[in-house]
Amino acid sequence: MLIHEQSRPGRRASAQAPHIVADCSDLPDSLRRKHRAALPEVSELQAVRHYTRLSQKNFSIDTHFYPLGSCTMKYNPRACNSLASLPGFVARHPAAPETHGQGIMACLYELQDMLKVVTGMHAVSLAPAAGAQGEFAGVSMIRSYHDARGDHDRREVLVPDAAHGTNPASAIMAGFNVREIPTGANGDVDIAALRDAVGPHTAGIMLTNPSTVGVFDRNIQAIAETVHEAGGLLYYDGANLNAILGKVRPGDMGFDVIHMNLHKTFSTPHGGGGPGAGPVGVSERLEPYLPVPLVSKRGDDYCWLAKQDRPDSIGHMTAFGGNMGILLRAYIYARMLGAEGMRRVSEYSTLNANYLQARLRAAGFQLAYPNRRASHEFIVTLKKEAKEWGVNAMDFAKRLLDYGFHAPTTYFPLLVPECLLIEPTESESMEALDAFVDAMISIRKEAQEDAELVKSAPHRLPVRRLDDVRAARQLDLAWKPSASEA
Repeated sequence: MLIHEQSRPGRRASAQAPHIVADCSDLPDSLRRKHRAALPEVSELQAVRHYTRLSQKNFSIDTHFYPLGSCTMKYNPRACNSLASLPGFVARHPAAPETHGQGIMACLYELQDMLKVVTGMHAVSLAPAAGAQGEFAGVSMIRSYHDARGDHDRREVLVPDAAHGTNPASAIMAGFNVREIPTGANGDVDIAALRDAVGPHTAGIMLTNPSTVGVFDRNIQAIAETVHEAGGLLYYDGANLNAILGKVRPGDMGFDVIHMNLHKTFSTPHGGGGPGAGPVGVSERLEPYLPVPLVSKRGDDYCWLAKQDRPDSIGHMTAFGGNMGILLRAYIYARMLGAEGMRRVSEYSTLNANYLQARLRAAGFQLAYPNRRASHEFIVTLKKEAKEWGVNAMDFAKRLLDYGFHAPTTYFPLLVPECLLIEPTESESMEALDAFVDAMISIRKEAQEDAELVKSAPHRLPVRRLDDVRAARQLDLAWKPSASEA
């Protein structure tokens, strides 16, 4: 039931909104409403129950296994949220004097140093407020570097065909052209195609390693040498940093710039468009171009470095200094883990992915890269089920909802037909993984015996399967009163 359907004229939460008639005589007639706003009139209890029930209908990491590939939907420790919500943090205004913010600035300064150590980069800026914004900052710094050297012909960025869609978008927004590099049958970047593509026009390459096909590119040193010898730079998309945390550092692989999704790897709540944080780390040659502000120290005091302090900076990414609440949560999470805990994150996320991959393979599912060990995620291709039974990856995904599991990422990367990209993260127990496998086995059996049952799923949710095309073209975003209520 919609909250508007519970509405009754005159009903209100009087304790929350005392019945006071406001004097609007000073407002011009042109700005006054001619009719009452079409808002629901309900009691406080009705409002609480309605929105509580809505929240209980959601899939979330607190309530369900959430194996979205390349999204790292891990558990968010409550301690991080509680400590980041301390009054001294949440009550500080971003425009307050530096002397009033030494505590929060100390945390941010230490977070910068932690991220430098974890990634092997020379310097870090916390300014970008999202992963895609971190990408844009990264490629903008690459452009500034080439422009400062007078190398204006370097206007092409290489992007593997398994890359996130934001990679080519960010490169284009920064003024580059994009050239796609194919992935080989073994999941590694096609080195021969890369060598044919590089040249004096090459500004750099954007890579995720492990890649979105779920494997670690074994040719990363050759890739770095090829691009650097051609005069280009290497950009690291940190979406899959969870797989190598504490084990391998992008800086040691030869990358010149990296963005980090703190809302993924460092376990802060995300989804539904935010919130996020996408700090960038750089090698020494790109350090002058880091976005501002940065936290620095003068003697024993912390201070902000702004554009006037760093004239070569690409500038501000946000109005102030990044998404502070998310940065603090990430800082607390990193302090809770320590160096050993970070290594265990990558070990268990990789262990869980390989266990799940082995069990699904044994159950008859086809792996996209059967001869490769999974990183923290892997791909199952359902092209055989789609061909033989007419049941595709989206049908499996919708039916999983009936079994109480959020679906894996579907149809990404696009180079694998009918794919499910599955990432269990380090948070899940063996029992949760086994239950997911049991559900997949059951759905596969249903697809073979009663394909329509799977094709018409979900059956047990408040909303059945939507017409995606119609939903995109005929938006239904606001309640409209019926003719009798209008």
